[in-house]
Amino acid sequence: MLIIAAIWLAAALAIGRLGWLQFATPPLPQLLIAALTLMVLGLFWLPTPFGAWVIAVDMRVLILIHATRIIPGVAFLILYARGQLPWAFAVPGGWGDILVGVTALAVAAIPRPYKGWRRRAILWWNAFGLADILLVVSTATRIAMSEPESLRPLLQLPLSLLPTFVVPIVIATHVALFARFRGPRADHRL
Repeated sequence: MLIIAAIWLAAALAIGRLGWLQFATPPLPQLLIAALTLMVLGLFWLPTPFGAWVIAVDMRVLILIHATRIIPGVAFLILYARGQLPWAFAVPGGWGDILVGVTALAVAAIPRPYKGWRRRAILWWNAFGLADILLVVSTATRIAMSEPESLRPLLQLPLSLLPTFVVPIVIATHVALFARFRGPRADHRL
C-alpha cells in the first residue's frame, strides 16, 4: 500500500510542479476530487488487496491519517492572515481541519474494544470529520464559482496536493471507517 501511495503522491507532485491545475476552474477541481475519491472507494469495495488491507489494518491507522489535516488547517489560517485566501474558506476550513486533526490523536488513543461509548466517540468524530471536509469542498466550490482567483493558492504547490491527493484519501478513509463499523465487512475485532 505504501508503494501505491508513493506513486500516487509522486504523480500529484508532478501535476503540481507542471502547473496543470494552476488555472483550473470549477468544476474541474471538484471532478478531480470526486474521481479520485471514487477510485479509492472502488478499490476498497472491490475484492482487491487494497480492500483487504483497509479491512485488516488497525483502525487507528485510518484515524491517524486525519492528523495530517492540522497542516493544511494551519496553512489556510496563515494564507488568510496574509490576504491570500478569503475568510469564508480559510477560517472555518482551517479551524475545522485543525480540530479534526487534533481530535484524531485523541480518538486514536481510545482503547479497544470499540463498543459502547468508545464506538460512539469514534462514530461522532468520524461524522464530524466527514461533514467538515465536505463543507470545505463545497465552500471552495461556491467561492471558486464567483471568485476563482481568490482560491488560486489551492491549485499551486504545495496546496495543489489537497485536491490531487489528500482530500480524496480523507473522504475515502471516513467512508471506510463507517464501513468498518457495519455490514459484512465490519471489523470483527471491535
